[in-house]
Amino acid sequence: MDASVKAARLSVISNTVLVGGKLAIGWMIGSVSVISEGIHSSLDLVAAMIALFAVRAAAQPPDERHQYGHGKMENVSGTIEALLIFVAAIWIIYEGVQRLLHPQPLETVGWGIAVMAVSAITNWFISTYLMRVGKETESVALQADALHLRTDVYTSVGVVVGLIAVAVTGLSWLDPVAAIAVAFFIIHASWELTRESFLPLLDTRLPEEEEKLIEEGINQYADRFQEFHKLRTRRSGAERHVDLHLVVCRHQTMQEAHELAHNIEDEIQLRSPKAQVLIHQEPCERECFGCSDEGRHR
Repeated sequence: MDASVKAARLSVISNTVLVGGKLAIGWMIGSVSVISEGIHSSLDLVAAMIALFAVRAAAQPPDERHQYGHGKMENVSGTIEALLIFVAAIWIIYEGVQRLLHPQPLETVGWGIAVMAVSAITNWFISTYLMRVGKETESVALQADALHLRTDVYTSVGVVVGLIAVAVTGLSWLDPVAAIAVAFFIIHASWELTRESFLPLLDTRLPEEEEKLIEEGINQYADRFQEFHKLRTRRSGAERHVDLHLVVCRHQTMQEAHELAHNIEDEIQLRSPKAQVLIHQEPCERECFGCSDEGRHR
């Protein structure tokens, strides 16, 4: 089984267990912050399911309808996750304000502290694992899911702090205040995740350092062409798409030009293993080194 699929499945299983625990204990002790974390984890579960679907779909080879592959399914998954996080945050703020206006005492706060601590520890290890696999496989969906769970770690810690404060001071209004603070943290995470996931859907270029590596690969054969221009790059899931125009000597044979393009493709793929490269070749319009007698007989 693919490593990214295994990681996504583990995220689904862990979130299923945590959702049940948080919601049950939240309702039992009457804590809006614990219930809000349960709702947040419910969306974590939905997001994990979407991520599992996305990594499976993205791994499918190109077909007649999707000739550039299915890599952008991962970006779609990340964007949906970000929107789900935002919806959860709005709901938490609403519930927190309602509880401030109509306060209720908390019961058996220790259970809430225990389940949130278990949640924080579990999600820390799961998110670390997901991020590692996501980076190794360059899976946008897994990295988004990892960021999602890491947010859950921080919010769980915030709820624990709020519940401890309630237990020590007896001030029940600290619970909804903690929930609202958690919600604003979630909104920030939602914005960051939206930016990271949505921009590749608009075919933004690769980062500058990646393009420099690609240019280094092209320039390994600089003595065999006149120039290159119109270099364009974009990312689709884990894949990179690179195309450029290469100006070669007009006296080169088709076989020579083909071998040159093939060698440049290999050099680019050494630096960017998942790159799909398309090279358009043009004959030189002015005298180049290859046009001279010395160049023709090198």
